[in-house]
Amino acid sequence: MNRTLLSLIAAVSLVGCASKQKPSSLTDNLPDQHRSPTATAATSTRNADEDEEAARRAMGSLSADPVYFELDSATLRPESRDMLAQLATGLRERPLTRVTVSGHTCELGTTEYNIALGHRRAAVVRDYLRNLGVESSQLSIVSFGEERPLSDAHTEDALRRNRRAEFTFSS
Repeated sequence: MNRTLLSLIAAVSLVGCASKQKPSSLTDNLPDQHRSPTATAATSTRNADEDEEAARRAMGSLSADPVYFELDSATLRPESRDMLAQLATGLRERPLTRVTVSGHTCELGTTEYNIALGHRRAAVVRDYLRNLGVESSQLSIVSFGEERPLSDAHTEDALRRNRRAEFTFSS
């Protein structure tokens, strides 16, 4: 009986050992401090390259047109909502991608007022993207007010193009 039990235990332990995966390299399972400097450098370079490639894939060809606003308004237009829905889909598919929404205004109004209005515009876009399922950690906002105009001309068209929110992507 003892021999049978001993044989059974030996068989089970051999089967358990046979199912373990063998490391691909003798140093793969060692902590960094026990690896040779050459193995550690190669692994670090490989990991950095893989991380950079993953970040590039995460970004893909993500881009978005500016969102334009009416004078003294931070209300989204219907055509902007459609574009933001497409952007939200892309951001949900790329969780490593970060986007900064920058709010801009035309030159009308005081500097303080325009900074606040630019902030409201960026916040409206950010909140809309959040409502469409984009993670808060992917979104940040900044206001430039009137400081970064697309056009310095004083025509109504130039002023209209300066009332916008723009996107900057990173990973």
